[in-house]
Amino acid sequence: MKFRDLQAQYDHLKDRIDSSIQNVLNGSVFIGGRQVQELEKALAEYVGVKHCISCANGTDALQLVLMAWGIGEGDAVFIPDFTFFATGEVVGQVGATPVFVDVDIDTFNLDCSSLELAILKIKEEGKLNPAVIIPVDLFGLPANYSEIETIASKHDIKVLEDGAQGFGGSLNSKRACSFGDAATTSFFPAKPLGCYGDGGAVFTNDDCVAELIESLKVHGKGTHKYDNVRIGMNSRLDTMQAAILNVKFAALVEYELDRVNWVYREYTKRLSGIVKTPIIPEGYHSSFAQYTIQLTDRSTRDYLQKKLRERGIPTMVYYEKPMHEQRAFEWILRSPVGLEVASRLCETVLSLPMHPYLREADIDYIGSEIIDILNRRKENAG
Repeated sequence: MKFRDLQAQYDHLKDRIDSSIQNVLNGSVFIGGRQVQELEKALAEYVGVKHCISCANGTDALQLVLMAWGIGEGDAVFIPDFTFFATGEVVGQVGATPVFVDVDIDTFNLDCSSLELAILKIKEEGKLNPAVIIPVDLFGLPANYSEIETIASKHDIKVLEDGAQGFGGSLNSKRACSFGDAATTSFFPAKPLGCYGDGGAVFTNDDCVAELIESLKVHGKGTHKYDNVRIGMNSRLDTMQAAILNVKFAALVEYELDRVNWVYREYTKRLSGIVKTPIIPEGYHSSFAQYTIQLTDRSTRDYLQKKLRERGIPTMVYYEKPMHEQRAFEWILRSPVGLEVASRLCETVLSLPMHPYLREADIDYIGSEIIDILNRRKENAG
């Protein structure tokens, strides 16, 4: 059994993927080929924004937006404490200061009351300029953009949606990567829409920002690549990855999103009342990058993970350490708000195998083994 079965996906799409790759080889345009433009157009139309600008990875996508907005030293960027390191890393890369905010115990996403309190305290301290909020669509579920955008508007702060895990999700029928002032996603292989290497994209309705990012991602080019008008970076999505993504995007829309939501429902039928299962609020649709359960404490979580491994069931802990405990952020003396929920989640979460090709027999086996392991632990404790 695999945690995310990319081999099963390839087997299902093999003829289409192989043909798409062969077309790139036949054309021999490996950077900036027509497949890149086709992908950007299709993704922009699907998300419902004017511009999709592809790049080398999801981390670069975040950094490119911050660079285009001129974010730097003296700016405060508010990010969830429970997320992957890249969300905070890019803030440090541009010289700004990440401000960690707590998350919601049910959705794992940015907690709006914690966010507003953090903004008010940073304003009161007067040392940093509140500049950007980066909500994360964690595990495939969009953040609470209705409230986040209201808070941002009140305080005149930009919103950058980190949709690295969220592509394909939606809130009130509005698709992930269309929220805020700009959005990004990642095409890392294990993401809901993943390639066979690294890749990423920026989404925006702002013509000026789109034009600037097109320049920044190719060494700050002007009218052509040897006319360099600003300091940029080298961050391009290659044609081969775009060709693969074109095939996988069609599959995502055709059946994969429906299938992962079926897997979610089947897991939840078996595990509800046994462990805390993912909560999808009304009006939300998740692309389920992960199916993450919560246990009562670290000891139980670690025990369950160990026993599942012994029975051939792979699991992952996303994330073992909150952002504010990462050694790379030791220079940030403290957060202006409490981060108790994020710290608790790092002790109790466990992600189960989750992908569109998971069979009902696999779900039955995983569910029954979890129940058996936890029941035996209770009996032994009693």
